[in-house]
Amino acid sequence: MSAAARRAHWRELVERRLPEAARPDWPVRLDHCFARILLDNTCGGPWRDHVRPPAYANMPLDQLEMAIALGEAVLAGHADLALLNRRSLAWRGKIACAAVPDALRDGDLILRRWRPDDTAPFAALNADPAVMAYFPRPRTEAESAVEAGFCDRRFVADGFGPWAVEQGGRFLGFVGAFRIMRATPFPGGERVGATIELGWRLAQDAWGRGLATRAAQLTLADLAGRCGIRTVVAYTAAGNDRSRAVMERLGMVPAGTFPHPAVSDGPSRVHRLYRLELAEVPA
Repeated sequence: MSAAARRAHWRELVERRLPEAARPDWPVRLDHCFARILLDNTCGGPWRDHVRPPAYANMPLDQLEMAIALGEAVLAGHADLALLNRRSLAWRGKIACAAVPDALRDGDLILRRWRPDDTAPFAALNADPAVMAYFPRPRTEAESAVEAGFCDRRFVADGFGPWAVEQGGRFLGFVGAFRIMRATPFPGGERVGATIELGWRLAQDAWGRGLATRAAQLTLADLAGRCGIRTVVAYTAAGNDRSRAVMERLGMVPAGTFPHPAVSDGPSRVHRLYRLELAEVPA
């Protein structure tokens, strides 16, 4: 389908289909409110900070496709519009955000909120072919800057997110948790935003020292205690034995495989899924 057709699809979705489908329990019913919610959740913050209006004409087509998919999920009952609206309003400062600690600590290992000076080392990490071996490709510097900003804004939206990992005053990457904001083909993954993923990405010289496991354990304790989250998943490409070993050290249970929707055909498309009930996490 052409770009013009997809942009027309977006306008039809937010200007007619969603307003006409509005239910009494939905938090909004006007076209511009639906557009705000879908665009903010696609951009990971107020959309005007990322896209010049009008969004339907200026947003990159791949992002517009994500916004369309989110709107279609709302119509199909596979996304909670109230949750999406709360995230949008939190980013815009319209509702109070959940209190988040400045940092979690285990000895010299610190998980903290992101800082502007993390952007350069994060870009270097994302440009390392070894670190990004199981991703479609390394990230550009600009893409890394966008991702770093989105990582920290997740704390505003949800009260949790991927923590920046620091040891000895040095940024090493991230470890944390985040809502999966796209439909993913595993049991429960079809409901957008309902599943919490545990994930990590560390610089090469931080590998092999147990840091991912220690940081993930800090994250899990915070999720279970402060956030009241009871179940998390983690997944990685089938060949990524290093990440799978971390999942198994955390006590996560294998839960099958699935084709990752963001990965084209190739050896990294098949991902192995793990689950963990947080009641089973040692205190």
